[in-house]
Amino acid sequence: MRRRILRLVTTVAILSLLFVVQASAQETTVRGQIGQTVEAGGWLINSGKGKYLLLNAERWRNEAWFRSGAQVEATGEVRRDVVTTQMEGTPFQARTLRPLESGVNGDGAGAVSSMSGTTRVVVSGDSLVQARPDTAMISVAVVTQAQTALAAQQDNARKSEAMVRALKSAAGAGAEVETSGYSLQPQYNYRENQTPTIKGYEARNTVTVTLGDLTKVGPVIDGATAAGANTIDNLAFTLRRDEPARDQALAGATREALRKVQVLAQALGGRVGRIVEVQEASVGRPVPIYDTARRGRVANASLSMEAQTPVEIGTLDIRAQVQLVAEIITGGR
Repeated sequence: MRRRILRLVTTVAILSLLFVVQASAQETTVRGQIGQTVEAGGWLINSGKGKYLLLNAERWRNEAWFRSGAQVEATGEVRRDVVTTQMEGTPFQARTLRPLESGVNGDGAGAVSSMSGTTRVVVSGDSLVQARPDTAMISVAVVTQAQTALAAQQDNARKSEAMVRALKSAAGAGAEVETSGYSLQPQYNYRENQTPTIKGYEARNTVTVTLGDLTKVGPVIDGATAAGANTIDNLAFTLRRDEPARDQALAGATREALRKVQVLAQALGGRVGRIVEVQEASVGRPVPIYDTARRGRVANASLSMEAQTPVEIGTLDIRAQVQLVAEIITGGR
């Protein structure tokens, strides 16, 4: 009997110890830089170990130090049971959140933690690279109207066939010519307090041309107009072969982050010990340049072919950002 009681007491003690260990393991301390999430109104902490999504950030939103780029220390619980829309970071329920005494400078560099003779810092680096587009996308359309749907469709088919031939001729063999939209819709007369009546039909055939020879953009527009196109839906320039520009931006952002580490090391009277971690925060793909001035413009086929369409091509912006964790040795060699 005594032996059974002894085993029971031992089992209870072990379970209690496991419960205490488990409860203690749930308490986590996170140090890093506050930043906004993809989800509207969301905030996270970028630490050297990863990203932690603050589930209760609104509790500290009115604090003067709570802003993007601030270095903070949070204690709380990792919530593996919580699922968010973007899952941008590990869900984290903070119990305490405070700014680090080391602060953060205007460039987004600040100390994360310090040990005897060593200070760990987290910095961010940004870079912007401009590149010339290598691809143009032109969307032109033939719009026809008639009393009947069949008449509008047949008139549109004749003009569209001529437009496509002209596009292929002007764009050259390497271009892509494809139908990107087609519609046939009734047109209505609207009178007050009366049922709308059909007054005719409108057919629209939109064709998109993608070409790499940017010198042919103007001739393509002129050729399509002369052949019967009467609407320009869109003209955009983009960069298909963007890897070299993205690599250049990423390298520039890394160099900027390393420069900030050197500045911090000099300010602290120390030297850079080692690079602990480098994270690619973001590398943006080039955003196409849209010529909105031509969008929706109705071409006038009666214009002289001697008046060629001028096209000015700008540059595309490719941005990159990295987060770098480094150790600065401030005591001894």
